[in-house]
Amino acid sequence: MKAILQASNINKLFKIENQSIEILKNVSFQINQGEFVAIMGKSGSGKSTLLSILAGLDQPDSGSVKLDQLELTDLSENQLAKSRQQDIGFVFQSFYLIPTLTVEENIAFPLQINRSFDAKRMDELIEKVGLSDRKKSFPHQLSGGEKQRTAIARALISQPKILFADEPTGNLDERNAESVLNLLIELQKEFQTALVVVTHDAGIANRADRVIEIHDGKIL
Repeated sequence: MKAILQASNINKLFKIENQSIEILKNVSFQINQGEFVAIMGKSGSGKSTLLSILAGLDQPDSGSVKLDQLELTDLSENQLAKSRQQDIGFVFQSFYLIPTLTVEENIAFPLQINRSFDAKRMDELIEKVGLSDRKKSFPHQLSGGEKQRTAIARALISQPKILFADEPTGNLDERNAESVLNLLIELQKEFQTALVVVTHDAGIANRADRVIEIHDGKIL
């Protein structure tokens, strides 16, 4: 399979007062096109820091990240922002919907930024996530599951090459968590988007094609 993302010898230090703490230590792996990978580790193991670096939200102190042969660690902030808009999708535990926008406006927001609005694609995606009857609703009118479905649709609307999810079911009850996870995997497979999920949930990891486990900043 084609490698869509390659991380090579990633190192990251955090400085606290006069101490330097190694968060990531020579981390290397690749993610293949259409693959679902779970990243697991205890709190403080470095998994969320790794996700931020892979997504171009943070820079490593050394090492490189390539997204479909594009070297993210060599890009300017403007170039990184463009890559994130076009090639990378995000789903977070806390949803991060814009409260003053409706469901359809939240989903369409990345297209407005990219000036590539496609009403047909938006309507199809709203239907796929089961929100056709809620598209005029505002975030405060939605359940937690509906908010995360909106966030998933927003993340996929630009047809990204890779989708990053940080504890995507962490704020949901068991029933909604299962429903959202099923939807996320279903759409990921349909669109052949690589999916990388940071989680502590063994149930999510069991659904992944592969699990990367981090302990004290290293891959086990």
